[in-house]
Amino acid sequence: MTGAPLKRLAGLLALAAVPTAVLAVFFLLPVWGMLQRGLWSEGSFDPGALLDVLAQERTRDVIWFTLWTSTVSTVVAVVMGLPAAYVLHRLAIPMRSAVRAALLVPFVLPTVVVGIAVRELVSESGPLGFLHLDGTPVAILIGLVFFNVAVVIRTVGTAWESLDRRPAEAAAALGASPLHVLTTVTLPALRPAIVSAAAVVFLFCATGFGVVLMLGGTRYASVETEIYLLTTGAITGTVEYQAAAALSLVQLAAVVVLLAVAARLRAVPDPTVRRAKAAPARPQRHDLPAVVATGLVLLAIATPVVTLVVGSLRRDGAWTLVHYRALRGSGEDVGASGMEGGLLRVPVTEALANSLRIAVDATWMSLLLGLLVAFVVTRKTRSRTEASVRNAFDGLFMLPLGVSAVTLGFGFLITLDDPPLDLRSSALLVPIAQALVALPLVVRVLVPVLQGIDDRQRQAAAALGAGPLRALLTVDVPVLWRPLLAAAGFAFAVSLGEFGATSFIVRAQVPTLPVVIYRLIGSPGELNYGTAMAASVVLAAATALVILLVERLRVPGVGVI
Repeated sequence: MTGAPLKRLAGLLALAAVPTAVLAVFFLLPVWGMLQRGLWSEGSFDPGALLDVLAQERTRDVIWFTLWTSTVSTVVAVVMGLPAAYVLHRLAIPMRSAVRAALLVPFVLPTVVVGIAVRELVSESGPLGFLHLDGTPVAILIGLVFFNVAVVIRTVGTAWESLDRRPAEAAAALGASPLHVLTTVTLPALRPAIVSAAAVVFLFCATGFGVVLMLGGTRYASVETEIYLLTTGAITGTVEYQAAAALSLVQLAAVVVLLAVAARLRAVPDPTVRRAKAAPARPQRHDLPAVVATGLVLLAIATPVVTLVVGSLRRDGAWTLVHYRALRGSGEDVGASGMEGGLLRVPVTEALANSLRIAVDATWMSLLLGLLVAFVVTRKTRSRTEASVRNAFDGLFMLPLGVSAVTLGFGFLITLDDPPLDLRSSALLVPIAQALVALPLVVRVLVPVLQGIDDRQRQAAAALGAGPLRALLTVDVPVLWRPLLAAAGFAFAVSLGEFGATSFIVRAQVPTLPVVIYRLIGSPGELNYGTAMAASVVLAAATALVILLVERLRVPGVGVI
């Protein structure tokens, strides 16, 4: 290989160098650390320790609980999300954008906020208190569905939005009923999007750390929460790193298999299906059931949020702002914490400032990495070697999709605490972990946009004498800036509420708001519980505002979020 091909390959490798180095240090190294803890005992290979952990009755119960709750939650989320996806992406209804943004908010809410909102909903004094669901698996299912139904709406809705109407109209003209058209024409065309949404929802349910931890405690644990409980000694009173590492390996293997199966199922779309963006249609009489179902979904999403807001403003049966005023304090020490002057090391407002500052750092990190990754995996290849290198990088950069935030945080905990990588006290460790969590979302927003740019435009710019930088500024940037801002908003919102990885590595003197909320909700005292609700409302309002701005920047028919 000589001349231009070699120069192009060198450019590809140079673009991929930075994200590859970051991935090697902050992803592959932690994963390798988990392998060592789970399979190597005292320096020798010992798979028996892993088998011993899997043979324990509690481990089997945890795995089974994770499987059945994730399955049920996925089915319910898909059933609830499909009508809303149709109404919000195919019909011209009033306030369509606002409703679509409102339904997306739960997905970016911090999982601890989702947990506390559902807990308030099913508590004895909540709207569903008469059902006595508090402390039951049903409450966890409600939380998981509430958190994930937006994924179905957005993923399937984006595909539905650009689906060619003509095949369905032809079937209707030939006498097929609306239900027959739906089952024989529309749903088969949407199958890849539905499978993709179901796979992602199942993945998020299986890794729904904060929701399960807040609603299940130590009684109902998923694999994610069990890893956390083992590393904190919450089950037996002693830290069990090897058992936690073994469960992390099981989870990693299961998630990778799930992603591979989902990718295989998505890779066989109907070749007769055509995409054509069309204006939304006016609702017809046969659309009434879907519109009603969408209204019920909106009600189901709004009820926990409204309950949380009302709960933060009530104390002893009266309306009050005492919980919001308590945000300036550091929690009520009722003797269990051993801290002098308060439950926490810092005021709650300072934890909010920490979260905002860390989210800004995580956002620019994830954007920088995501842009490089997106440019590498969408770059046109002109040789078999270039294609092989690009495919290898594509697979490497998607690996973080297969690792949960808790596993990532646990890997940081056990591998980045020795020289020359003793980063436990570094202020950049938490932003880096949150940037890796947000990276897949950034890539998913940017890659479809870059793939949609006709390479002939860049070639024409080059033929007219434009250099690579000028071609980038005149061809790519005008198309990319809106999705880039949207990706920044998603990364900021996700980082603001990140709890799984942060809970392992955050420094006690620089806590984030989700960590403080979990600490307050787990401590005795009515004021602590009310302060946790007020802090949750503030965090939810901040993320909701960001998502409303992101919705204004959305490019129709592009991206999965």
